[in-house]
This record gives sequence, structure tokens and C-alpha cells, in this order.
Amino acid sequence: MSYATYPVMKDSGVPWLGQVPVGWEVKRSRFVLTTNPPASKFSPPPDLPVSFVVMDAVGEYGGLRLDVDKPVSEIGSGYTPFSNNDVVVAKITPCFENGKGALADNLTNGMAYGTTELHVLRSSEGLFPQFLFYLTITYPFRKIGESNMYGAGGQKRISEGFIKDFKTAFPPIAEQEAIAEYLDKKTGQIDKLIAKKQALLKLLAEQRTALITHAVTKGLNPAAPMKDSGIEWLGEVPKEWNVKRVSHVTNFRGGSTPSKNNDDFWIGGSTPWVSPKDMKCKEIYETKDHLTDLGVSESSSGIIDPGQVLMVVRSGILRHSIPVAINRVPVTVNQDMRVFKPSNKLLPDYIYWFIEGLQKTLIEFWTKPGTTVESLESEYVSSSKILLPSIVEQKAITAFLDKKTAEIDAIKSKTEQAIERLKEYRTALITNAVTGKIKVG
Repeated sequence: MSYATYPVMKDSGVPWLGQVPVGWEVKRSRFVLTTNPPASKFSPPPDLPVSFVVMDAVGEYGGLRLDVDKPVSEIGSGYTPFSNNDVVVAKITPCFENGKGALADNLTNGMAYGTTELHVLRSSEGLFPQFLFYLTITYPFRKIGESNMYGAGGQKRISEGFIKDFKTAFPPIAEQEAIAEYLDKKTGQIDKLIAKKQALLKLLAEQRTALITHAVTKGLNPAAPMKDSGIEWLGEVPKEWNVKRVSHVTNFRGGSTPSKNNDDFWIGGSTPWVSPKDMKCKEIYETKDHLTDLGVSESSSGIIDPGQVLMVVRSGILRHSIPVAINRVPVTVNQDMRVFKPSNKLLPDYIYWFIEGLQKTLIEFWTKPGTTVESLESEYVSSSKILLPSIVEQKAITAFLDKKTAEIDAIKSKTEQAIERLKEYRTALITNAVTGKIKVG
């Protein structure tokens, strides 16, 4: 898509900005906005309800979730006050890099208190608040800001000084309003397209789960005689299938982590050491970390031969899913993992699909009631039931699911790529509009 450009440009004097339209004024942000207005300027009555905003309620590239109100007296000190038409920008990594920030609007009684990890930007006369918001989500603002963060690791932050000293070109106020209006319209259209594709992703996930669940609990033959499984959540199953305890058809064991302080266990190692961070695909061929032979000797799991089923049993992800995979090469595992070694009556691929298709139910049965740590109990897993078709039927089910889920996953991948392209286009459009590279209207 082609856009009109400004007929006359000038050098901005800012290396990253380059040429800007004649009539746009290059200056530091400190001259057109106030950062973090002091709390002393806010003096609401103690019983006044105001919006209360945690970091999770701040959207990426716009939007505030305003579902919590609190009286000022219940909020206490230390929170960040802001008002309607202020722009809030997350200051801490990775929230800043991810684009968390928004223009405040529709706040309860026009005020809010938010997380301390927000910078508040208040437009002075001559700066349109919505234009300022778009400026804060441009690619240069975020990337230059990222390179200027201070602190270490997960505690790196954007300084107030970076925002004050950020130098760019500002058009006249009427043009700022026109640009903001144009971007509101265009980004709204893009966001609708993204929402449709995200809805498709949700539908694909539901179809995938339903496909797997039906195959591993009802089989592939719709005319097969059925019987009561004796298990309420399974209902009827094919008559020829058996119902067995997991412990009767698999051996179940765990792993460990040799000391990270002993380099002899890790440096130069060649045996893949599986941890939850590696559990993102069906088959494990490689891992991020490796153990030496000495390290393997220190691991309680020892060498795990190919063709076994690996499962995460301790991780925050267990709140909503159970990562499961099959190792296709010899590996060892860490303490947050468990390994199913199937008997000759059970294929590892069938175990994989059984767990994959019934995750929500299995999480409920395999989690110890009342615990706050996301973990699966080994005794609950071992004593639970698994359906056991014949080996021939297990092979047919796994081949069917490999093929059908691959088709769904291919559509999912294309849809995700389309969403990323739309997001990139959105960012590029905003950046080009607020830096004068395209002329709107």
C-alpha cells in the first residue's frame, strides 16, 4: 500500500529520525510534557472511589482494564497516581519492550492509582494526548528505550530521564489531532482483523482438542460396539478396549538436577538434559542444556532410552496445561519432570495423545487438592486409569492424529504468521505517521 508524503522535508538533526516535514518542530519531550506529576498534586477525598490498575490491566499497545475500583483510603501510599488524558508507560522489563502502555480514559472519577512500575506522561499545551500515546508505542521509542535501560536482569527499567530527553519532531497541534484520528481509524481496522484471526486460533485449538479426545476415548470406528467404562468422566468406550491403571502398564520415575556449581557435570556435556523449558513440541531430539557422563551419573533418572514419555509435573504452566513429549534420543531429565516407560501393551505415542487430549480433566485428577504450588502428584498419576486399545488400533489412532493435527497446526502457523505481519504493519504505520514519513488526510 502506498501513502502520500510531505512535499518539503528538512534534516531533523536526529540520526534515527532523519528527514522531517517542514513546519514540524524538533525538541526534547521535556518541553512538551510533564513526567510523573507528584502525588501532592492529587488530593482526592479519602472515601472517593477511583480506578485501581495493576500491571496486568495495562494493555500492550493500548488499553486499560478498568474493572477494579477502590476508595482512596484503601489504596495506601506508594502507588502511581494518574488522571484522564495522561499516558502511562510500563517502565520495567519485559513490559516496556512488549509495548505495555495506554492513554488513560474513562477512569472512575477521572483518577486512578496504578502499579509503581508505570511512568506517567502528562501533555502540556501544544501536545495532543492521543498523539503522545502513539509516539510512545513507536518502534524507535521502544527500541531506543530498551538500549537505555538501567539495572540488571529482570529488574531493568526505563528512567524518567530517558523520556524527558527523548528527541523527536512534533507537528502543529491541529496536525497532531489529524494524525491521531487517522491512526485511531486505521489501527481499529487492523485490530479487528487481528481479533478475527485470534478467534480462529481459539476455534482451531478447540477443534484440535475435540479431535484428539474423541480418538483416544471413542476410537476411529463410529460403528464399534460400546460399553460403560466404569469411569464417570470417560463414559462409554469401545467394547474391545481395556481400562488399566497407569502403574500396571508403565513404569513411572523422576529426575534430578546435578549441582550447577560443578562445571564437570555440565561443560562439554553431550547428553540432552530435559527440563520444562524444552517441552514445547511432541518429540525431543535436542535440549538447551547437556550433561557430561559424570553429570549423568549424578542424576537419579540415569539415561532414559528413546521412546519414553516425558511429562512436566512441577511448573506454573500446570495451571492450564500439561506439557508432554516423547524422547527420540537418549536423555536425562530434571526434578520437575517424570518419565513413563510403557509396557509392550502400550505405545508411547498413544500415551502422548491420551494426555494431550484429556489435559483439563487429568490436571483436575492429578493435582493434590488445596495445594498452592502447581504440581502433579506421582501417586495420583500412577493410580489413575488409562484406556488400552489393541496395539494395532493404537497405531491407527496415532497415525490418524499425527496427520490431522499436522493439518490443523499448519493452519494455526499460517494464522499466527498473519497476526504477526498485521502487528508489524500496525507498528510501522504508527511510526511512519508520527515521525512524518507519510502524510495522512
